[in-house]
Amino acid sequence: MPRIWVFGNDVNTDQMVPGRYAPYMLGANDDVRRYAFIEARPDFAPNVQSGDLIIAGPNFGCGSSREYAPLALKRCGVGAIIAPLFARIFFRNALNLGIPCFTADIREQVADGDVVEFDLAAGLITNNGNQIQLPPPEGWMREVWAEGGIVPFYRRHGRFPATGA
Repeated sequence: MPRIWVFGNDVNTDQMVPGRYAPYMLGANDDVRRYAFIEARPDFAPNVQSGDLIIAGPNFGCGSSREYAPLALKRCGVGAIIAPLFARIFFRNALNLGIPCFTADIREQVADGDVVEFDLAAGLITNNGNQIQLPPPEGWMREVWAEGGIVPFYRRHGRFPATGA
């Protein structure tokens, strides 16, 4: 069962993985997971479990466009990130990596450490019997998530997803 990790407003990519750890990101191996929130929240990387959810305030992923920040979260197995507003470049990097991001503010409905049920397909979180319906993403985004990111999607289908734009 996923656990909730609550973060505040304006969580920037330097908090996710400080720039001084950039040399360790070059190989992009599974070790990148150990640098996730290494200084901002040292208990995160050693304790996060596959499928856990990050719940944050607005402007999640602001700052530089460090691609290894969402990569570290992906390697940690984060099941989804839910925030009222994402920095555009972070949102796109997360999508490219297959990390589901939902735009919603549910901080008053969950607490740090809550153990919840999460149905990604339905966009539904159940916390202590209370259901939280997340806004549905566009279908093409779900297709990318299902494949694990934009590159795996392209490799499987030989095309990029049809966005309807």
